[in-house]
This record gives sequence, C-alpha cells and structure tokens, in this order.
Amino acid sequence: MIATYGHGTHNDFVLLFDPEGAQEITPEQVARICDRATGIGSDGFIRITKRDGKWFMDYRNQDGSIAEMCGNGIRVMARYLVERGHQGEGIFPINTRAGMKYLAVPALDDISVNMGHVEEVYDDVTVRIGDQSWSATHVDVGNPHAVVFVDDLASIGDLKVAPEVDGDYPDGVNVEFVTFLPNGELAMRVFERGVGETQSCGTGTCAVALAATLHKGGRLPSRWVINPPGGRLVVDTDAHGNSTLIGPAVLVKDVELDTYL
Repeated sequence: MIATYGHGTHNDFVLLFDPEGAQEITPEQVARICDRATGIGSDGFIRITKRDGKWFMDYRNQDGSIAEMCGNGIRVMARYLVERGHQGEGIFPINTRAGMKYLAVPALDDISVNMGHVEEVYDDVTVRIGDQSWSATHVDVGNPHAVVFVDDLASIGDLKVAPEVDGDYPDGVNVEFVTFLPNGELAMRVFERGVGETQSCGTGTCAVALAATLHKGGRLPSRWVINPPGGRLVVDTDAHGNSTLIGPAVLVKDVELDTYL
C-alpha cells in the first residue's frame, strides 16, 4: 500500500489516499507508521477519503489518537489533491471533524485555508514546567489551545515532557509559547497533544494570532506573521474572529505502508 509523505513548515504527515473508505487503519497502526525510530516518522497521519461527496480529512495524531483539525495538515492534503490530479486548482472545500474548511490552492505557491471562528474561552488556565508557571489564554480553534507569552523561548527548556495544564481540557490541549519579536512578528514553540513538540502547528498559529491581538489590547481585524521553528506562516483574523491561515505545503516522496500494517 503506497502513501505519501509531506509537510507544511516542517509539520510532517503521512497521507493515504482512500476516497472510497476501503482502508481501515487502527490507532496502533498509525502509531507504528508515525514512529520516528522504527516507522516512517511523522507528526500525524491523514487518510484522504470522502463524506457526502466531499473530501474529508480523517486526521490522527502521532500516537493514533483522533484530532479535530490540523491547519498544516489540511494544506498538505489540498496540495496532494491538486498535484496528483484529483482536484482542480482554485477554491474548494475539505470537510474535517471541526467542520467544513475552504481552501484557495494555486498550482504553486502558498495555500490559504479559512480556519473558521477562533475565540477566547474565559477559563482560568495555568501552565507549568518544573518550577515555572504562567497564566495562559484558552483559545478554541475547533480544537483547544493554551497560549503562553514569555520573554525568551529558550527559557522553557527542551519540551520533551508535556507541560502541566490546569484548565478544562478533558481531551488534552495544545500548548503554545510565544514571544514578540523586535520587527513586530511573533516567534513560537508548541507542544501538541498526542505528539510532543513539533516544528509548526497551523491551528496553534491561529490561536496565537488571536491571543497576541488580545495581549496587545488591539482590535480585530488583525494580521500576524508567525515564526514557528519550521518556517513562516501568516494569519489574518477578520472583525468577526474568523481566521485565514496562509503558508506552504510540500509533497516529499511516496512511501510503502505494508511493513507497518
């Protein structure tokens, strides 16, 4: 069984094209495929299928757990559909567990995806690493995020262990650490639930964009350039809190899955 490996700002994925929904991939198989020591190695797994005649992104985290949405992953999926001739370039929808998303996909260059409504959730949230603790902003992007502002991203350590989070997150939470750069842009690191620290997080950048606007006391609409370790993304948030994520998506190679199934 052939799949494809690709990435969006080095947030990487294995994609399986299965429009008829004929391939059942278990959480254990996903974990073996995504394992960086013994598998192909990736942050997540995307089964490209259809629901009600529309493309559907069946997304799993590295550990096999279900995730509602992945902003980098959906761009890579869109690039796959256009580059492999399954979908014409232009604007088209992809359904997700967080609802329908519309993407603008040129034959080349960056892909834009309407990420939908992003909102602050008024919870008391505290994030801890060792003896350090911070107040965080709880942001809902269809999946949950806790955004922390720090002076120095290096001060949080190596992020090999999940930060402790006090808040209402029954299914876990993605944690973003953010700093303001002298040029007006943002830099961030992210610990994704079910994965660990990743090079980028699309929904996380949307959460960071809203949190940064609130942190600065500004008003929407806003535009932020955000720099995770893996590259550069742009997030536009309109006056109603709807975000558009803009960034690259790259297909790297085809890979054989049978060894891991």
